[in-house]
Amino acid sequence: MATLSRRDAARAFVSLASTTALTALAAPAVAFGRGGHDGSPAPLPRAHAHNDYEHERPLLDALSYGFTSVEADVWLVDGELMVAHDSWDIRPGRTLQALYLDPLLARVRANGGQVYRGHRLSLQLLIDIKNTGEATYLALSRVLRQYRSLFSSAAGDRVRTGPVTAVISGDRAARAPMEAERVRYAFYDGRLDDLAGQTAPASFMPLISGNWTESFTWLGSGPMPAAERDQLRRLVATAHARGQRVRFWATPDAPGRERDAVWRELLAAGADHLNTDDLAGLAAFLRSAGR
Repeated sequence: MATLSRRDAARAFVSLASTTALTALAAPAVAFGRGGHDGSPAPLPRAHAHNDYEHERPLLDALSYGFTSVEADVWLVDGELMVAHDSWDIRPGRTLQALYLDPLLARVRANGGQVYRGHRLSLQLLIDIKNTGEATYLALSRVLRQYRSLFSSAAGDRVRTGPVTAVISGDRAARAPMEAERVRYAFYDGRLDDLAGQTAPASFMPLISGNWTESFTWLGSGPMPAAERDQLRRLVATAHARGQRVRFWATPDAPGRERDAVWRELLAAGADHLNTDDLAGLAAFLRSAGR
């Protein structure tokens, strides 16, 4: 398991200034220029790899297409953070460290403190906790601290942006131990219900995620109903006014007109992350749209 010297930590944070959550975490990742100096594609600020670990090369395939957000489901099994969608899919060696943290650490070191060389952004690592929420988070927190040079951190409302930002989703029991930490190396994935009334600040909850099919009936066939379009735009505007980003899962993902229609409406509404299992399909769509 990696341990980092003070020199490593300083190098990994080079040119990354301390900032507030509203400007650092809640804003979409911003790409500068065309491609990376290392030959990688220009990062796509809105590209989120759903269930990223199911691709042939977890993390690496998404990065090869320029994705700036990847999702890993984790299970706490005998003290280890195993990456899998279901418990029966767990395989030896497929730990969070092996599939994500170690490759990210090596890439950031090689790229002078950045995931994409020459691009100032923080890659979002969405970690979906699948079991024993509180216990899993406590184990995860210990691991993240061992990789602290990689990760954005928060102490109260003060946020420091690192090359990678861990956002915790899934089991909601993780929230209490997260809120109790004096210094966190992870942030919380909110739900649409959190937009109602007094919500947690973006320094704790920079992302709002929702199931598309629970809020909308339209799945891309024909024009989007005006009332649903207005609702989508209100939700995004409300989140943005609070400095939070928006992601929907369970959007249509089969190639075709319907998927493209939903993606176009999401872009028009200002949604921050488009969710897909089809890396090549979303990358092509966003690049053709200049997004």
